[in-house]
Amino acid sequence: MPSVFLSPSTQEYNPYITGSGSEEYWMNQIADAMEPYLRANGITYGRNDPNTSAAAAIRQGNAGNYDFYLALHSNASGSGTDAGSARGIVAFYYPTSANGRRGAELIAENLRRIYPLPNRVTTRSTTALGEVRQPRMPAVLVEIGYHDNTADALWIESNVVNIARELVRSLTAYFGIPFTDICMSRPATVVTEGGNLNLRASPSTDSAVLARMPNGTAVTVCGAQDGWYTVDYNGLLGFAAAQYLQV
Repeated sequence: MPSVFLSPSTQEYNPYITGSGSEEYWMNQIADAMEPYLRANGITYGRNDPNTSAAAAIRQGNAGNYDFYLALHSNASGSGTDAGSARGIVAFYYPTSANGRRGAELIAENLRRIYPLPNRVTTRSTTALGEVRQPRMPAVLVEIGYHDNTADALWIESNVVNIARELVRSLTAYFGIPFTDICMSRPATVVTEGGNLNLRASPSTDSAVLARMPNGTAVTVCGAQDGWYTVDYNGLLGFAAAQYLQV
């Protein structure tokens, strides 16, 4: 199963101009909203500790077995005459990382679908940001709007779920799996003719078998697509043929 490390901002000292919270608060709201989409699409994940730092998040990500590192931030235009006037989204990647660049381009492509100024959603290579330079896996740091711009701050606050959906849509494209929208998690039971039901790594009979679920096993269905369910089997995420699950 593909796996991503989420690193929402730890910068609680960056207030939103609306007075509604901080960069840390809103980026963690987005990460929270991403989790059910990740589960529905069979993507496992880890998250940083918001009480630490970006450096600690990098160490935590590098210590795990993750396929992609995604840092979530919002931007600020700084002081001076132009303070609060900048808008836009930038997905940063390390210049020598082809997969990092591909991930950034997918994220930009999908966020253009929902951002009110799509021509201001861009990608950029950088060596200055530790969260794209230091992870041992492909990494993207996305600056989602400007928290010192009222229009951007209000857009972020009112589009948390939409942003989360498009970020996960980008990850499914990166990993080469179809995107599944979330549904309410539902209990289900394996119903076979006495044999086991395979829990697979992707919605295909050619994919790897992660586990074998005995007839009568209780599981949780997290999503559905083309005759397959995304299934949580004792904490293990995978895909199972829908015809053998009674929901």
